[in-house]
Amino acid sequence: MSRWQSALIDPQLPGGWVLAHCKQQFLADDNGVLFPREWLKRQGLPVISEQGLGHLGDDPIYLLELAQPATVLGCSWLGLRQFMLQDDDERFHMLSYATQVGTWAREHRFCGSCGAANVQIPGERAMYCQTCDLRNYPRLSPSMIVLLSRGDEILLARSPRFVPGMYSTLAGFVEPGETVEHCVAREVREEVGLEVHNIRYMGSQPWPFPHSLMFGFHAEYAGGELRLQEDEIEDAQWFNVRQLPPLPASRSIARYLIDSYVAQRLGLAQPVLPS
Repeated sequence: MSRWQSALIDPQLPGGWVLAHCKQQFLADDNGVLFPREWLKRQGLPVISEQGLGHLGDDPIYLLELAQPATVLGCSWLGLRQFMLQDDDERFHMLSYATQVGTWAREHRFCGSCGAANVQIPGERAMYCQTCDLRNYPRLSPSMIVLLSRGDEILLARSPRFVPGMYSTLAGFVEPGETVEHCVAREVREEVGLEVHNIRYMGSQPWPFPHSLMFGFHAEYAGGELRLQEDEIEDAQWFNVRQLPPLPASRSIARYLIDSYVAQRLGLAQPVLPS
């Protein structure tokens, strides 16, 4: 696949390729998710916003955000998580960006202060309320994700929302007035009742489900007994690095945190942080 580069493109320009998106799903056919732009716009789709996204190689790419998934002959709708499991980094980067822009365009059609219709500002990724003089830019929600270790053991947990059998690291959203490090200690205490120390930053990853920026950490066990937050965690266990349960997808920062510590304990090559 050609190189993907995000950029602000005027949707008034003709030509190019287009993605059709609705609630983290993309329209696809046997050739993929990109369609000739002018052709797809003639299909009578319920478009609520059109956005210029960037370039794939030399080709301009646009996005049609739809009010609901529409039927197009020979096409089906695929979820973003399905693309995350495929070995195509450029396509996943492009679709990750597209779903965040599309979600923002959908959620900011009207002013959150007065309810008036917003207008998009030409040449800027911003929605504007003329009544309130209020601008809304694409939203990012900062959150932390942490791997907790105790020698050769790591703490992994299950949310009721996970696929059966899979365990992952702990995560949570940063609250107003706290640092990400404070969030790490608070979330671990709230979700599993443990105390941590030696909190170390490992890297970050955009997480488009729907618009998070994940800050990854490693922390060491400092004390306490497992006490689960019932509405968030259905199970949590200490696992030996040589005997791990099913884990998150390799493209996720959660898997990177796990693989990094396993590599450290077993003397293996360090993994690369997914971009």
